[in-house]
Amino acid sequence: MSHATHANAALTPRARLRLARLIVDQGWPPVRAAERYDVSWRTAKKWADRYRDEGPDGMHDRSSAPHRQPNRTPAPVVRKIVHLRWKQRLGPVEIADRLGMASSTVHAVLVRCRLNRLTHIDRATGEPIRRYEHEQPGDLLHVDVKKLGKVPDGGGWRYVGRQQGQKNRSTTVARTGTPRSKHRDPVIGTCYLHTVIDDHSRVAYVEAHDDETKETAVLVLRNAVAWFAQRGVTVQRVLSDNGSCYRSHLWRETCAELSITPKKTRPYRPQTNGKIERFHRTLAEDWAFKKFYNSESARLAALPAWVHQYNHHRPHSAIGKAAPITRLNNLAGHHT
Repeated sequence: MSHATHANAALTPRARLRLARLIVDQGWPPVRAAERYDVSWRTAKKWADRYRDEGPDGMHDRSSAPHRQPNRTPAPVVRKIVHLRWKQRLGPVEIADRLGMASSTVHAVLVRCRLNRLTHIDRATGEPIRRYEHEQPGDLLHVDVKKLGKVPDGGGWRYVGRQQGQKNRSTTVARTGTPRSKHRDPVIGTCYLHTVIDDHSRVAYVEAHDDETKETAVLVLRNAVAWFAQRGVTVQRVLSDNGSCYRSHLWRETCAELSITPKKTRPYRPQTNGKIERFHRTLAEDWAFKKFYNSESARLAALPAWVHQYNHHRPHSAIGKAAPITRLNNLAGHHT
C-alpha cells in the first residue's frame, strides 16, 4: 500500500529508509548521515529512531492531528446531526436549532462527514444516488417521449406575448381544423419527440411524430437501431418507462426480433431514466424554447442541426467535456 508524502518533505520514504539504515545498520554517526542527505542531524536521528522502533513501515508521514481532542463533538451528537441531514435534508442552521448548538459546529461536522453538500443524495428518498455507466456503446439505450405544444403560426406567447399568442393560436386552430372541445380551449396539437440516448456515449437520436402509439415507438426503435448500426454500434438492451407503447406485445416482439433485451424503469421513478430526462431538459432549453420560431415547421426544421451540434460539437460535462460522438470508437470521421 502506497503512502503519500507531504508537499514540503525533504526526503521520500525510500530516502528516509536509506538514511536510517546508514545510521542503524552501518553505524554512521547521525551528523555524517545528515550531511550525506542534506538534512539536519535532528531529522536524521528522528528517522533512525523510528526505524529502530517500527522498521521500514515507520518511514511514512504520520497524521498531524492531536492524539486527544477533548472538545470534539461527541459521537452520539454526530450521529444525530448525520441522521437529520441524511433523512430530512436539513441545513446547519435548522439542525443547530433542534439540537441547541452552534450552526458553525454543525457545519464542521457535516464537512467532516462529507455531507455538507447534498448533490449525491436523491431528493425524494434521501438515499445515495447510484450513478452508473455501461462500458460500451450499445450496451443500453434509453428511450422516452418528450411532449411539446406545437408552435402556432406567427409564434407562441413566450415571444409575442399572451394576447398576440392567443390570436395566433386561434388562427392556427382554424386553419388546421383541430376540433373544439366544450370544456377545453382549442389546441393546436402536440409534438411527440421520440428520443433515444446511448448510455455510454450519450449520443442522441430524435424523431418528431404526431403520436406516441406502439406502432410509432416500434418504428423509432427500428430506425434508431439502424442509425446506430451505421456508426458501428450493436444495441444489446433498451430501457424505457412503463408507458403503454412500451408495455405492448408489439414492443416486446420487436425487441426479440432485433435481439434486444427490453428493460423497464421502476414505476414513478423518473430518476432511473435520468440520462434521458436530463437530455429532455437540454432539448427544451437549447432548441425548443431557445429562440423565436414563427411556426411549428420552422422549429422542426431546426431540429436535425441541433441534434448534430449536440452529438458532434457540444461538450458534455458527464463524459469529461467531450462531444458524445467521440465515444463511438469505431466511427470514422466522427469529428466533422
